[in-house]
Amino acid sequence: MSIQDGSVGQLDFVTRYGLYSAEQQAALAQIEEEIARHRLRTIRVAWGDQHGVVRGKHVMVHDFMLALKNGIDFQTATLFMDTTNNMFAPMFSSDAGLGMTALAGGPDAILVPDPLTFRVLPWAERTGWILSEMYLASGEPMPFDTRAVMKRQLRELARRGFEFVAGLEVEFYICKLEDRMLDPAQSGWPPDPPRVSAIAHGFQYLTEDRQDEIDPILQMLQDNLEKLELPLRTMEDEWGPGQCEFTFDPRRGLGAADDMLLFRTATKQLCRRHGYHATFMTRPALPNFFSSGWHLHQSLCDVKSGANLFANMGDGGEVLSALGRQYVAGVLAHAPAGCVFSTPTINGYKRYRPNSFAPDRITWARENRAAMIRVLGGPGDRATHIENRAGEPCANPYLYMASQIVAGLAGIDAVLDPGPLETSPYESNKPRLPRSLMEATAALRTDAVYRAGFGDSFIDYLLAIKQHEIERFLAHVTDWEQREYFEVY
Repeated sequence: MSIQDGSVGQLDFVTRYGLYSAEQQAALAQIEEEIARHRLRTIRVAWGDQHGVVRGKHVMVHDFMLALKNGIDFQTATLFMDTTNNMFAPMFSSDAGLGMTALAGGPDAILVPDPLTFRVLPWAERTGWILSEMYLASGEPMPFDTRAVMKRQLRELARRGFEFVAGLEVEFYICKLEDRMLDPAQSGWPPDPPRVSAIAHGFQYLTEDRQDEIDPILQMLQDNLEKLELPLRTMEDEWGPGQCEFTFDPRRGLGAADDMLLFRTATKQLCRRHGYHATFMTRPALPNFFSSGWHLHQSLCDVKSGANLFANMGDGGEVLSALGRQYVAGVLAHAPAGCVFSTPTINGYKRYRPNSFAPDRITWARENRAAMIRVLGGPGDRATHIENRAGEPCANPYLYMASQIVAGLAGIDAVLDPGPLETSPYESNKPRLPRSLMEATAALRTDAVYRAGFGDSFIDYLLAIKQHEIERFLAHVTDWEQREYFEVY
């Protein structure tokens, strides 16, 4: 098979541009062993796009080994697509409508697999899976690759002697798939959402009977997620019918974001193969279905010692260290703009309601689920950390986490103070969170901290995508959100 057929990228691309670390190089031999031991014949080279949706190619094993050296060609047209693959910028203009002549006409980019992310998929026969990052043919990182965006923020943390620690707490729905709606008349753009029924009645929060009712589904998911080595911690029955919450042990660095990407795509594939539909859409347009959130637990630790830098181990009575308070202050100060990263869909803003277990104001509090930032722990507790409760489950994990780092570091640099803890967040006089994606994008457009952290070109790129979705929403008069998000997320 030749290089020109698109099966691989450029000869010795990885070596030529020095794209693998020593650790990644060392992992290559283990991948070969895994391929031989499991007699794999297909490897899915996966890439998380700007929305956090997994795209990629199924590559035959003999060509995959070449891809580890050369990368693999991939369409840059995917960078121009909103959540249902509508083109938001004129790709065929001289600068591709993005001020980048390198993307004009939709040339191929190159996906470079990360050897440290290789897995054997337990549900797909003789199939492996690996995450990748996108590069321009010149060897430069693709500026719109969101995994690379987060890695830049992690490098900035490391330069200061910090490391990011994150734990996932994710709510989502599992429904019985009644009709995939595959009649040609139902395959519009976007297509009709699948027709579903509930797998159990809801409204008996955390009851053992409700959880046992769906136990075969949960056991199936647990078996497969653990075979993927995802750090699954708990599986819980939530409020709505078939609503679940899965939590994961904390991971350092890039690990939690990679886990979230794999968890969502694995859960959707596994459920579909067993006759169910899993959706991470925040508020499905189904009777009696409540909103789902993604609560992001986070802290910073010392690179050398591993000590939790948010824990107040001194004599004072503050719930967080001085560094932790400054970090929180930064996240709060930039919360309106940060919502574009934590809550990137039209639908997600329907969750911000008072007395709903979701925040509606820009507040922080200790052990209070009404606040946007909830502090868990306190003085003398080495496990003290914060939880951002503003996120939605379909957020791009790399952008959500990177946004926390950018805002948190800005708070540290400016020595900001978050003010007193709230005792009744829903009654606070603090500003409200944005009530729509329109408000959030307006805030991001002028936020100097995020522009400095992510770069003007990336912020303008993201705003262009969101503006395109907003305009399509405003032009639609019926079930836009259900069609837009229910199946794809």
